[in-house]
Amino acid sequence: MELQKSVTLKHLLINQNKCIGLQFSTSRVVQALVDGLPHVSWSQEFAMFYIPNNKSNLELIFKTFHGIAWVNGNYFFREKVINEANPILNLERYRNRKPKTGFKPCPEEYLLKLELKRYSDNTVRNYVACFESFINYYYNQDPISLNEIDVRNYLQKLIQEGKSNSYVNLAVNSIKFFYEIVHGMPNRFYSIERPRKEKQLPEVLSKEEIIKIINNTNNIKHKCIAGLLYSSGLRRGELLNLKVTDIDSKRMVVIIKNAKGNKDRISVLSPSILKDLQTYYKEYRPEKYLFEGQKGDKYSVTSVLNIISVAAKKAGIFKKVTPHILRHSFATHLLESGTDIRHIQLLLGHSSTKTTEIYTHVANRSFMEIKDLLS
Repeated sequence: MELQKSVTLKHLLINQNKCIGLQFSTSRVVQALVDGLPHVSWSQEFAMFYIPNNKSNLELIFKTFHGIAWVNGNYFFREKVINEANPILNLERYRNRKPKTGFKPCPEEYLLKLELKRYSDNTVRNYVACFESFINYYYNQDPISLNEIDVRNYLQKLIQEGKSNSYVNLAVNSIKFFYEIVHGMPNRFYSIERPRKEKQLPEVLSKEEIIKIINNTNNIKHKCIAGLLYSSGLRRGELLNLKVTDIDSKRMVVIIKNAKGNKDRISVLSPSILKDLQTYYKEYRPEKYLFEGQKGDKYSVTSVLNIISVAAKKAGIFKKVTPHILRHSFATHLLESGTDIRHIQLLLGHSSTKTTEIYTHVANRSFMEIKDLLS
């Protein structure tokens, strides 16, 4: 039986003109139909035929191949929401900023697409900051007129400034978002090289240091925040998204919904943290989110960072301590106490044990078994 013929549509930018790329396997029938399309040309660079990108040509493609070949538009129509569970963001904070002389703000079209895609607030903040740095580096040029060499020069500048590989990768993503998603030009920067991901061991604190941090928080609310981050191994965003009903005292678990990768999971609830939470609830009476701001909305990312940083300094820990270090410490301490790595994987919400295995490199348990060569 003959396999169904198909034509895949691709966005192409050729000589600064938007075009529809037509990718298909060798077929005399399909080739004959392609040859009959108006203003069809061959691109040696992308190894496919293309025609001008306009509404009438797009309609003509579907009409031409109807009943003969399947038109695959999965790569062409990219309006899919990234995470429908994410709240609809209000980006007015970017739109309402006071204009600054010599500074180009993020284009409105960029903000609109971020809203449409329903990216997380953290991703939006990073993308806007990185893209604004890029367009202000080329302040006197229209971003649409920039090419691959311009982007490489900018990335080279970041590397020379000592920016981390993760920051450079974030910059690449924010730039590609503008050309590929906002303006539908996926071929624009196919060959931009990305730096290799740095393989750094996670920072970990001792149990004694963790307890000092929790005990040096300013109030019961801050104590619960620090305690939950550590004792349940939560990411900062997961903590802020917790609802009051996500604390299950009967099963002694914390229910984490729509976590990274749009997955739900449960983690352990410490009995001592439960007592603190009960005290906190009686005093603060949160209605929706477990930790709320003054107006009853979700508690802010910055506030959580400040809570951990200030408590660490009061505890006499002067290295930089972040909420994520408490999560790293949770995983490492479980491993050191003999918890199976597969259980730790589930508690952390990792897709693979390979991600969790990094904690074996910092856990003391395995090193304690090594014989002292000088004894």
